[in-house]
Amino acid sequence: MIFRFVSTMEYQVIYFSRGGNTKKIADAIASEIGVQAEDVKGATLKKDTFLFLGSGSYGSKPGKPMTQFIDKHLFTSRNVALFGTSGGGEGKEVQEMETQLTSKEATVKGRFFCKGKFMLFSRGRPNQDDIHEAKQFAKRMI
Repeated sequence: MIFRFVSTMEYQVIYFSRGGNTKKIADAIASEIGVQAEDVKGATLKKDTFLFLGSGSYGSKPGKPMTQFIDKHLFTSRNVALFGTSGGGEGKEVQEMETQLTSKEATVKGRFFCKGKFMLFSRGRPNQDDIHEAKQFAKRMI
């Protein structure tokens, strides 16, 4: 007889993306965990969910709609995993979200970032390897 552990945890993937790079990563994460990724502009934070939050990098910071979303909500004792994309793939937008969330007493469980196409930089990114790594990240988080 085979027993499977079935998680009762609910998940939510919320992202901000101007050029579509972070949306690709959000969709990969969401497909891996069986939910629909939500654009931050129309997202409603659900109670008691494990939250994946992601943004592109705009001047080494997350997009303004994401920072406003974080400012607007309570995150005390909420588990969060962060992801981001940037032309340089440095993850500064993820670091900034982490600082913002930890000041609101969230527990950041993990981080993922990769390159995203910006003008002539990082063409073809995120690529299939990045998508695969994002899915692996999602698996580790759940």
